[in-house]
Amino acid sequence: MLHIDRNRLLVVQICRNLGVGLTVCSDMAPAVHIDQIVAIKRINVLIRYYAVLCHVIKSLTRAFITYVRPLLEYNSIIWSPYLQQDIDRIEQVQRRFSKRLRGRSNHTYESKLNLLNLTSLELRRLHNDLALCYRIVFGLTVLKFDEFFQRNPATQTHGHAFKLYKRNCAHRSRSVFFRACY
Repeated sequence: MLHIDRNRLLVVQICRNLGVGLTVCSDMAPAVHIDQIVAIKRINVLIRYYAVLCHVIKSLTRAFITYVRPLLEYNSIIWSPYLQQDIDRIEQVQRRFSKRLRGRSNHTYESKLNLLNLTSLELRRLHNDLALCYRIVFGLTVLKFDEFFQRNPATQTHGHAFKLYKRNCAHRSRSVFFRACY
């Protein structure tokens, strides 16, 4: 039982953080949040609605980028999945979208992404993580470098002076956070 100033705190397994739109579990795994975002019905509505109005793949792709992809990527730096099954479940949304486009059924997923001029959602999350890392390292954000990273303690570094050292983490849930991953 947890207390603060003699007030008993309620212990919950799942909590919705309204500030970042994230559902957090007690084990800090993003699985519940991923369940919620992959269950969105916008993609089906989008395909049905636009398929009736137009058959232009470019318009369908633009609608996907505008209405669906932001839901899949919102605050992904905070909840970015680390288990392959979670990564696949998120990617499956874009895979389903590309599969339902007319005239693209005999292409692989990667070739469909090339034809649509899209990148995988996993690669987009990686780019977002690296962009934040860059902003932190070079002081382009209010986040403090020392709170996230530690310079590589090796005195001889080959290439550049910005090699970062990853600290050991005692808990698995901590080791997968952005703050501990770089």
